[in-house]
Amino acid sequence: MYGQAASSFTTVRDLLRFAVSRFTHNDLTYGHGTSNAFDEAAYLILSALALPVDQLEPFLDAKLLPVEVKDVIDLIQRRAEDKVPIAYLTHEAWQGQFSFYVDERVLVPRSFIYELLGEPLTPWIEHPELVHRALDLCTGSACLAIQLAHHYPDAQIDAVDISLDALEVAGINVQGYDLEQRIQLIHTDMFEGLEGGYDLIIANPPYVDAESVATLPVEYLHEPELALGSGEDGLDATRVILRQAADYLNERGVLLVEIGHNRDMLEECFPHLPFTWLNTQSGDGFVFLLTREELLAGLIADAQS
Repeated sequence: MYGQAASSFTTVRDLLRFAVSRFTHNDLTYGHGTSNAFDEAAYLILSALALPVDQLEPFLDAKLLPVEVKDVIDLIQRRAEDKVPIAYLTHEAWQGQFSFYVDERVLVPRSFIYELLGEPLTPWIEHPELVHRALDLCTGSACLAIQLAHHYPDAQIDAVDISLDALEVAGINVQGYDLEQRIQLIHTDMFEGLEGGYDLIIANPPYVDAESVATLPVEYLHEPELALGSGEDGLDATRVILRQAADYLNERGVLLVEIGHNRDMLEECFPHLPFTWLNTQSGDGFVFLLTREELLAGLIADAQS
């Protein structure tokens, strides 16, 4: 079928119809940038042809070279048959106005934290210039570290990951944004070996529980397992962060952590921590904020109870 398509099709419209049909037939799972077969197909085709990804209509009836058709058909087949996430096929993922290089060495960027940097944090960080040092734990592709650098232009940023593979991808992105002088990539496990004194710590750690990891759709199994699962309840990494972060925050420092769907369990595990749950596009149960003062007081109360 794919060979016949490659030899028969001539236009973007042909490819779009075929891609939507194949994606629908193969019952793909979305969530790496789009939410349905049509948008997924349009993005993949436009990106592969180096066309503006938000301008499908002007190019629908453009005639393509045979080699262009074949290249796009190959990508459609990999997406449909192998269920490779689209970002790994195009080697590009977007968060807001920022574009990042990605491949199978890192998670596809989709953290809610990027929505909260800058103005949404003004109740706790009144002016951007108050952030002199920031830490991005579990940095992956460095997408959040790069956005930290954008929102806090005076900050020096440490971007940490336990995966050397991930840090290689992070290096590509840091260099692409010309931020080598402001973002230091560090290979370590969480806080190990860090000096502390951070005004802001952000973390998008692994947070999928063991049961959910075992039933993830095929698309997500292409991502590094190390960056997904975190123990039986998905909170192993978050526990480490909560128990150690205060030692690395300045007196008025702020901690911002994403935890997926684990809000109820986290609050049960740490009943005296006064989590502030911040609003994101998907609701207010995915990212929490704690000041250093709140963190210390809550942990002491938990230990005494």
